[in-house]
Amino acid sequence: MLESGRHQILRIVGAGGLAALLGGLLAIISPSDLSKAAPDLKGVTISGYARIVDGDTLEIDKVRIRLEGIDAPEAGQTCSNASRRRWECGIAATRELADMTAGREVHCTGTEYDSYGRLIAICYVGSLELNAEMVRRGLAWAFVRYSRRLAHVEADARKMRVGIWQGDNQPAWSYRAEKWSAARSSAPSGCVIKGNLTNKGRIYHMPWSRFYDSVHIDPSRGERWFCSEEEARAAGWRPAYTN
Repeated sequence: MLESGRHQILRIVGAGGLAALLGGLLAIISPSDLSKAAPDLKGVTISGYARIVDGDTLEIDKVRIRLEGIDAPEAGQTCSNASRRRWECGIAATRELADMTAGREVHCTGTEYDSYGRLIAICYVGSLELNAEMVRRGLAWAFVRYSRRLAHVEADARKMRVGIWQGDNQPAWSYRAEKWSAARSSAPSGCVIKGNLTNKGRIYHMPWSRFYDSVHIDPSRGERWFCSEEEARAAGWRPAYTN
């Protein structure tokens, strides 16, 4: 068992000696490396206080976790309501997740890491499942491309016309694809991720990030462009937080 502050990797279920060996390796390799070294690793549970990245992503003691089965509006995304007025659904989703986790321990259990090194997990605060609750409140779509587990929750939210279901709104995955495509036309060599140096450290911005358009890259200051999030993180940059 490893402990760092309030972060605990409580349980790693593997095959006999392999699980024990991997437990020792956790102290020296990153989640991304772990994903590549042991793609069949199952049953990782992490607990602690969370920092919210956006409406479907959080961090517990520097381990980035993607909420399984959902896709929340991006930070820079706006939606329409019943009166066809625009509202900042991406910011609303981020704040809602932050409110649900503020000052409370979050418990996440995942079965795999994605290609970006994020633990794909179902997370709880007490008995409240965060994944399902974000969909129930109309602040995330059920990500049926990967899981249909929350499709029925989305159907109820759609029927109640809450949140994103107040109007005909673009799903987050379509929004990201559109923004990425538009950014490629002006980005060097098609690498659209902006690596920005700030007084808070090295931060990277995706094309759909809230401040993407206002960030200007100055290579003479050590700022740079990245082709993928994995490349940005490997170079020591972190994602921009939206809360």
